[in-house]
Amino acid sequence: MKETKRTKGLVSEYFIFVIFIALVVILACLKPSFISPRNLVNILKQASINGILAFGMMFVIVAGGFDMSVGSTVAFTGILAAMLGQGNYPIIVPLAVAMLAGLAVGVLNGVGVAVGNLPPFIMTLGTMTAVRGLALLISNGKPVIGISAEYKAIAASSVCGIPMLAIFLAVIIAVCAFVLSKTVYGRRVYACGGNLLAAKVSGINTTMIRISTFAIAGLLAGLSGFLMTSRVTIGQPTAAESYEMDAITACVVGGVSMSGGVGKPWGVVVGCLLITVIANGLDIMGVSSHWQKIVKGLIIVLAVLIDIKGKSKKN
Repeated sequence: MKETKRTKGLVSEYFIFVIFIALVVILACLKPSFISPRNLVNILKQASINGILAFGMMFVIVAGGFDMSVGSTVAFTGILAAMLGQGNYPIIVPLAVAMLAGLAVGVLNGVGVAVGNLPPFIMTLGTMTAVRGLALLISNGKPVIGISAEYKAIAASSVCGIPMLAIFLAVIIAVCAFVLSKTVYGRRVYACGGNLLAAKVSGINTTMIRISTFAIAGLLAGLSGFLMTSRVTIGQPTAAESYEMDAITACVVGGVSMSGGVGKPWGVVVGCLLITVIANGLDIMGVSSHWQKIVKGLIIVLAVLIDIKGKSKKN
């Protein structure tokens, strides 16, 4: 009986990983060009920015929140980085400004939710709209061009064949995984998502924890804005539309519970790669991009349904 339960637990935990491997094998058989070195590098680049966003989103969701504004924050911070990254300042300046601007948006979201007691969806929906408008305002609704060659080289360069964007993602994964699994702060984030009232009664400053998770999401969105501008070589005020949905999809597919308190970093990594591989595979097979949105929507609904059913059985 114990062995059966253990087997079921392992299957449930690593199910998404098995699905990912199966999908890669199927795509490789259907389109051998899928596993070409060039396309694999392209997949890594595509997954990097979404992966960084997904880890910021993971902190928010695990703590029991939700952030719809990260896509707009990417566009806003990308515009700021493009304006400052035209060779007049050291490259650290646009990076710092983009991350600080993202941090400010995140803190605003956190204060609205944790102090103002606004529902996370409503608060972040408001900032999503306002920050997108701010991006359009400061850019006058036009792309910002003319970024320096040094700035462009960040996303275009590689180390031993590994894209620099993937290295940024690997560093973020390592730091976030360590913080969530090995620190007191990480345990408190899980505690807030598991039972906010119990966490507060046990002496955890739940207000600051919740604000900090939104701040982390904003900070990583700022980094994503900086990297995206380097990759596309312009600051685009309409960029990163629906990126928040990609980040949320990567989280829920990777096993992060939308009700909070549950989720593992490796699951988010696999979830992000799965979403990227699906999009890349559909592109290679010539399937309309409109189908990608349908597939992502179905994946979100299915993942949340599985999560709810799983919790009902445990209860």
